[in-house]
Amino acid sequence: MQNRITKLFNIRYPIIQAGMIWCSGWQLASEVSNAGGLGIIGAGSMYPDILKEHIKKCKLATSLPFAVNLPLLYPDIHLHINTIIEEGVKIVFTSAGNPTIYTPLLKENGITVVHVVSNEKFAKKAEASGVDAIVGEGFEAGGHNGREETTTLCLIPQLLNAVQIPVIAAGGIGSGRTMLAALSLGAEGVQIGSRFVLSEESSAHQNFKDIILLSTDGSTELSLKQLTPVRLLKNGFFNQVKQAEDLCATKEELKALLGRGRAKRGMFEGDVNEGELEIGQISGYLKSIKPAKEIINEIVNDYNSALNELNQQRL
Repeated sequence: MQNRITKLFNIRYPIIQAGMIWCSGWQLASEVSNAGGLGIIGAGSMYPDILKEHIKKCKLATSLPFAVNLPLLYPDIHLHINTIIEEGVKIVFTSAGNPTIYTPLLKENGITVVHVVSNEKFAKKAEASGVDAIVGEGFEAGGHNGREETTTLCLIPQLLNAVQIPVIAAGGIGSGRTMLAALSLGAEGVQIGSRFVLSEESSAHQNFKDIILLSTDGSTELSLKQLTPVRLLKNGFFNQVKQAEDLCATKEELKALLGRGRAKRGMFEGDVNEGELEIGQISGYLKSIKPAKEIINEIVNDYNSALNELNQQRL
């Protein structure tokens, strides 16, 4: 398949691995890129020296394009940007902030920029800032989410009517069939997170992976809407948050409950009771841990099979 996304990133398949905090290091990113997709290093959970180490190792592990995900609210973002420029990273996915601030600097240094949005307003703003493409992330996605709670099925057509640049669909996509659905809506690529958490190369703790395998439909819920909405797997920490919200806790009380390091504690260190466990709604049908290459191949084969079935159902 060739379209604007595969050409923009110089990749074989329009499959992008999400830059998930605590789960997306150089090993996962390089394996996804080697398998024909676009691997992404998740910089949001890394100190500047750690990011530099991961970029260097990724360049040794693959000769193919890879990207860095850069949350724009990162406290020392200028250090991350300097590292990205110095190490010659060619593609950056930005999120959680205003793209107009840093997009010009990144573009001046020959970097392809993609910004993650959850609504039409931010899509138009991102396009005006000069980004090369956007990721439209629906309500089904794991991690931090849009306040509008718009599903991918509704969001992607809306964004296509709003912008001229390529749109990548995210949220609720973890198979070839869901990829076909997203491309049928007009997206030119898909960004997949939760499925790659359950890869052998993911840096997620084994305890986190194991509890995802046990999840069912209804095991996740959007929470902490007073702060920044985040989709969480239900556990002890989630129950504490829900109880606090039911009692009309203030933002300050919720911030105190959240504290610091909850995501690292859960996803990276494996405290599946008291840690923050960010995962998408598709966790309910994820039942295996596989190498990233095998996941890519499975998605591609499933996509082609579903496409053939659909072609036989022409009206």
